[in-house]
Formats: sequence, C-alpha cells, structure tokens
Amino acid sequence: MKVNEQKEGAIYAAVSYMMWGIVPIYWKFLQGVGAAEILAQRVLWSFVFMVVLLAFMKKWRAFVDYVKEILGNPKLFAALLTASLLVSANWGVFIWAVNSERILDTSLGYYINPLVSVLLGVIVLKEKLSRSQVVSFILAGIGVLILGIHFGTIPWVSLILAITFGLYGLAKKMIKAESAVGLTLETMMVTPLALGYWIYLMLHSDSQFFASSGTSLMLMGGGIVTALPLLYFAKGAEKVPLSMLGILQYIAPTLTLLLGVFVYHESFTKAHFLAFIFIWSALVVYTLSITKWGKMGAGRFKGKRNIGA
Repeated sequence: MKVNEQKEGAIYAAVSYMMWGIVPIYWKFLQGVGAAEILAQRVLWSFVFMVVLLAFMKKWRAFVDYVKEILGNPKLFAALLTASLLVSANWGVFIWAVNSERILDTSLGYYINPLVSVLLGVIVLKEKLSRSQVVSFILAGIGVLILGIHFGTIPWVSLILAITFGLYGLAKKMIKAESAVGLTLETMMVTPLALGYWIYLMLHSDSQFFASSGTSLMLMGGGIVTALPLLYFAKGAEKVPLSMLGILQYIAPTLTLLLGVFVYHESFTKAHFLAFIFIWSALVVYTLSITKWGKMGAGRFKGKRNIGA
C-alpha cells in the first residue's frame, strides 16, 4: 500500500471521526423538536440524500441489482432489516441523550464500542480472545462498575449505544454492500416507518417541521450530516490498515467528551474521571494488542518463554 494513499486515507478517516465527534452541536440546535421526530426526519432525509447521491455517482444500477438480490435471499433481507433497525435505534438514543444533557454517556458508549464488538465476535463468530483483550475487558468492566455504584444505576445509555452499534457492525458483515449502496438500503428499509410517524404527527398537529424555515432546513440537513461522515469513512477505510482505523476511531468520543464538559458544562465527577481512566487504560491495552507493536511485544515474550522452557 503506497504511503501517499495511506496519508490520504488517514485524512478521510480522521475527518469522518471529527465530524462524528462534533455532531452533537448540530442536534443541540434542534432541542425544541422531539427526539422521535428528529430520528424520523433523519432517516427520511438521509434516504432522499442518498438516492440523489447514487444518481450523481452513477451507482443506481448497482443499487437496483442489490435490491433484486435481497428480495431473492431471505437471510440477506433479514440481515438488512436488522441492521436498519439497529442503526435507527442507535441514532434515536444518541439524539435523545444529546438533547437530554447526557453527552458524556454517548462518549462513554463509543469508547467501549470496540470492546463490545470484540465480545460479539467471541460470542457469535467464536473468535478467540488474546490475553491483552481479556485484560482490556476487565479494565473496562471496572470502569462501568464504578459509574454504576456511584450513580446507583447501570449507564444504560452508554451500553445501548455500544451494543446496538456493535450488533449493527455484525449485521453489516452479512450484507457486504458498497458503502453508499448499503446506507441507501438501510435508510430505505425504515423510511416507511419514519414517513408514517411523520404523517401521524402532522395529522395530530404535533410536527415541528413547519415551525420555522430554519427548523425545516436543519431537519432536512440531518440527512447530509448523517451520510457525509459515513462516505468519508468508507473512502478512508479503503486506504488505511485496520490497526490505524482502530486508533483513529477514538477521535470521535474524545471530541464528544470535550464538548460535553467544556462547551455544554455537563457534570464531570470524580467517579466519571476514575471510570474513564479505567476505560482509557482498557483501550490502550486493546489498541496495542491489534497493532504491530503489541504483536511484536507478544512475539518477544513468546520467544523468551520458549528459550527458558
């Protein structure tokens, strides 16, 4: 892989994670709109934007061909429906948390998401854990336990975000569609639900879409805000090693954490600090385990052990 391609890919990936990290700012502008309506509008306008984008990118034929394949494959259809519902649930909880002054919970959720993905790989795909990964799970578990004991409740927002996104990634393994086509399909599957809910709100005069032109434009822009970082991420992921992506992915929750503490002044207690120390330690151990440095260290340890045997 060429060095210039890696640099370009790293830039695309980093930009996508930066966009995800600061996206709470966008949803904060829509605090006067219910989380359920924001979600419905986000799904609807993401689908509209992706259809236009597919036409512009001349990928409409690929989309139609994949739709035909799905209709003839019940397992693929079920995987796509599952992925669509999971990502929608993830979006909905995230929007609700941001506008309920729980940005720190979203940050924690996306910090522990990589570890949840590894755990799902062990449970579902029968993958094996390394010693480093076992240690990272123990450290992360202690961090979550600290928050649970301090606040008297499990950080369910963080866990739901991590688990839904982890399961979403698992479902995506079965779909294996090109990123633009995949996102169009996922939003298409839940667009009828989103449209039905919006119609329900309008019939009951509860929709905020027409409250002002600014609100309307912000809700419509949610489609672009959703799709753009995904497309940048896909472009970056094609050109950089998985280990580099594993490190870059921490940009998003770090920016979100900084937003929650320094911009929106959410309470960051000693318990939060201690819990995050354990989570960050877990991520350091996990990241080293998937990089060449971690593997080199494991190799040297193994070599020394064999010499002494």
